[in-house]
Amino acid sequence: MSFFMDPSVTVGTKILELFYIFMGFMSVYAGVRNLLDKTNKARYGTFVFWTALGIVIAFGRWIPAIADGVLIIIMVIPAIFRQVRKGSASDSSAPSTAEVAANFQRIGMRIFIPALCLGVFAIIGALIPSVSALTGCCIGVMIAAVILFAFSHDNKPVVFLNDSERLLSAMGALCMLPMLLASLGAIFTAAGVGDVIATLVGGIIPKGNVTLGIIVFGVGMMLFTMIMGNAFAAITVMTVGIGAPFVLAYGADPAVIGILALTCGYCGTLCTPMAANFNIVPVAMLDMKDRMGVVKKQVLPALVMIVVQIAYMLIAQ
Repeated sequence: MSFFMDPSVTVGTKILELFYIFMGFMSVYAGVRNLLDKTNKARYGTFVFWTALGIVIAFGRWIPAIADGVLIIIMVIPAIFRQVRKGSASDSSAPSTAEVAANFQRIGMRIFIPALCLGVFAIIGALIPSVSALTGCCIGVMIAAVILFAFSHDNKPVVFLNDSERLLSAMGALCMLPMLLASLGAIFTAAGVGDVIATLVGGIIPKGNVTLGIIVFGVGMMLFTMIMGNAFAAITVMTVGIGAPFVLAYGADPAVIGILALTCGYCGTLCTPMAANFNIVPVAMLDMKDRMGVVKKQVLPALVMIVVQIAYMLIAQ
């Protein structure tokens, strides 16, 4: 309780921590539900994965770092041996085709209002100093749930809980990939990979040539994101290695360059199977025959976007 009573901790951080606790319990629920599902041939491994993840998410702030590390190691063991799967109980809570059609006839395009809440409240949270975009997004989820309940009183808390478990089970261990890749970016930065890149690029980019620096920064963000699978993982390394010494050091606006560099990274996200939650999970959920089908459709738009983003950086610097 001392954390929530600490006046030095912002209100937004306290609210976000409550959401982390809630998400942790939701993960544990997914583990217990799969454990009780006898149709799941990997129910014990699935239980260990989701339960360990839930404990770390809910109580990671208060658990000793060594204990967090042990729980994460325990968590990944079932994933390594492909013992994180879903059973038929997860699909039993899915609405039927007739139910989906009936709901669409009644609700229509208003169904996008709850989804819009996430973006709107994320922006609001970002604009409030004591909050954050992530906290705002979480609040938006709760508002969206209230709106969905208003659309249909059949949308009771247990429906949201079971549907959340169904989505988690469908994604499986791949849901951890964005967080792990983001952590990898921090590890690379601490290990000095950015400094190594700066040394290598220093022999290519003439000192003071911001135009070439921006081009290399944008293309590097795209390529490094394709390797890392996550633009947030790439930007820490690439900013230290290229962005700061070859672009920002010569007066470029860091706010503009930073956000556009991230967008360049997203162009790489479109082109890599490493971005599993975007490009591999949909293939599995839609049962597509071509495993790289999503990536293939996104390559051309990504190439167009990277040119536009780099041009925008050059103009806006």
